[in-house]
Formats: sequence, C-alpha cells, structure tokens
Amino acid sequence: MDRPPRILQLLPALGDGGVERGTLEMAAYLARKGFENWVASDGGALLAPLRETGAHHLNLKVGKKSPFAINANANRLANLIDANEIDIVHARSRAPAWVGWLAAGRANRRPRFLTTFHGVYSHGNRFKRAYAGVMLKGPLVVANSAFIRDHIMSVYGFPEERIILAPRGVDTSVFDPEKVSEEDKALARAELGAGEDQPLIVIVGRITDWKGHRYLIESLGFAENRHFRLAIIGSGSASVIGELETLIAELDLSGRVTMTGSRRDIPAVMAAADIAVSASIRPEAFGRVAIEAQVMGTPVIATNHGGSLETVIDGKTGYLVPPANPKAFAAAIDTALADPEGLKEMGRVARAHVLENFTVETMLEKEFSAYERLMAERD
Repeated sequence: MDRPPRILQLLPALGDGGVERGTLEMAAYLARKGFENWVASDGGALLAPLRETGAHHLNLKVGKKSPFAINANANRLANLIDANEIDIVHARSRAPAWVGWLAAGRANRRPRFLTTFHGVYSHGNRFKRAYAGVMLKGPLVVANSAFIRDHIMSVYGFPEERIILAPRGVDTSVFDPEKVSEEDKALARAELGAGEDQPLIVIVGRITDWKGHRYLIESLGFAENRHFRLAIIGSGSASVIGELETLIAELDLSGRVTMTGSRRDIPAVMAAADIAVSASIRPEAFGRVAIEAQVMGTPVIATNHGGSLETVIDGKTGYLVPPANPKAFAAAIDTALADPEGLKEMGRVARAHVLENFTVETMLEKEFSAYERLMAERD
C-alpha cells in the first residue's frame, strides 16, 4: 500500500463519555500521524471537537439495535467504505459492531475488522451471548483493562494472543497539577462547600444506582471524623438523584454533603480534593475517575473489583474496600484523614503511578499497535 491505511471508527453517538472521548483521542492521534480517518456516529457534543482534529464524520445511526436498522446501516456503510477506500473498520460497541462487521463483508474492499471491549456485555443466555459475540468476529480484539481481557478469555474462550491490552489513559496536558492555581483550587473548594481547613472528599461521575453513592453517604454516619465535606459531582438518573437527596435529609447530612450536578473544572476539583472515591457496586471495566484523581496527586478510595484493582494500589496510592459496605468506607476515610502528611505522600506516589502506567499516549500507542498488526497480517 502506497499510503497510510484509512481507518473508520464506529460508535452510537459522540456524547461526553469515556468511550466517546477515547474515540476522539484516537481520531486526533491518527490525524497527527498523517492518517486520514473517519468516525461514523449519530453526532453529539464531541462532534465539533472531532472535526477540529481533521477527522471526517459520517452521520449514521449505527447505535440502532433493530435487525432492520442494522441491515440498512450496513448497506449504507458498505458503500461509504468503498467510496472512501477504508482499510480498517473499528467498532466500539455491539450494535455498531454488527453494522461494521456486515458492512466489511459486503464492501468490495473487504477492510479489516476490529473491536474494542469497553465493558462487560450481558451474556446470561444464548441470545445475549450471540448478540455480544459480534465483538469477537475480527482477528483481534482490544481490551481496555486486564479485567476485561480476562473476561473475554473466560466467558468467550477468545485466545489471549489475539487480545491487545490497551488500558485507558488520562490526558496529562489537561490533568496537570501545575496548570491549576491555588485560586482555582480555593474557588472549587468554596463552591463545593468546603471550609478553609476542612478535608474535602469528592465522588465524580454519572449518578446511577450501581455507582454506589448511597453507601458512601451512609458511611458518614459511621466515620469517627465528622469534620470533612463530601461533594457529589455529576448528573444522571433523576430518580436516583432524588433518592440520594432524600437519604441525605433523612440522615441529617445536609450540612456535610453537597450535590452539584455536572462541572467542567474536574482537574481543579481533583486537585482541590483530599480524597476521591469510586464506590461502584458492580465491577467497572476500567474507571477513568480513579486515574484522573491520582494524576492530580489525590489518593483514591475505591471498591475492590474490576479496573480499580489495576489502577489503585491498596495502601500506597489509595485504599480498596468491599463494595456496598458503608463501614468499610468509613474506616478507610478515618485512616486516610488521620495522617495528613501520609495522605500527601500517598498522593505523590499516586501521581507517579499513573504517569508510568496510564497516560493517554500509552493507551493510544497500544491501540494503534492493533491497526499495525492487522495491516501486517493482511500483507
């Protein structure tokens, strides 16, 4: 081939989530390397930033799950693959993978097909396994954590040598403590309700019932330290938010807990916090919040399953606790806040840990190696 391969990424939409940001980061990375690349989606908040990278966007509703929609989208995509001379089709979830796999088979060019597992997909019966099985139709699969790699091997029997491990990474040009001023931190603390000398604990991310906010709130009643402020940052399920607000009122914690909704200054929030928490009651495939906090020098208390087992070193960069266990959260909070100097040292170790293992540059290099391997095996 006398030109770099042309790569097409597929995902349902370009919202402001982890999968979407990873897609945008890869598009920008490919553009910097001189690779012409495309993204097919239904658009969204990250469409304008995507276009700024120089990537092309194909407006296709590839997230639709009905067989009719998948078939129609596959036909459209096959024509676009041929028209744009696409060499690699890279799908990032199941419905887009069905569209991409079918389109790759129907296109005259016969592009290579690749998927990235960004999570644990339902596989409790043969129908769900068959639907998720499209993620294994290509010669290679990218896993976004060792937890997901092991899941792919154990549940689907996919061989380890065909899995590319590319753990998610943090953008250190954005999450950089040197770029957050003392004034920025003071403003964030004030807006989150923390007093000048009051420890601040934050939990950042989408609010759903499985993210475990309830158990963190309940832990305040068990913690010996009653001086800290808890800030819950994020949007999500209105019903769950309502339940949390009711719980806070019932436990008489309104003076100690702040719920802010979404914020755009997450680097400043993480830098301002003394501790960040990931309280998920189900294993997270990876969990970027843990590395975003640590790279800002903030230790993390996380539940001891899923990606947190890779990103948080218990007793060194934070603490791991059992899920859905308020007393365990309380004990970890008390231990951490009892030693302020030790907590600062833990933050320094946490930052070094992320810089060594979980940067976006490392992630992109590893995921890009899948493209290189696909093209080499084709030749």
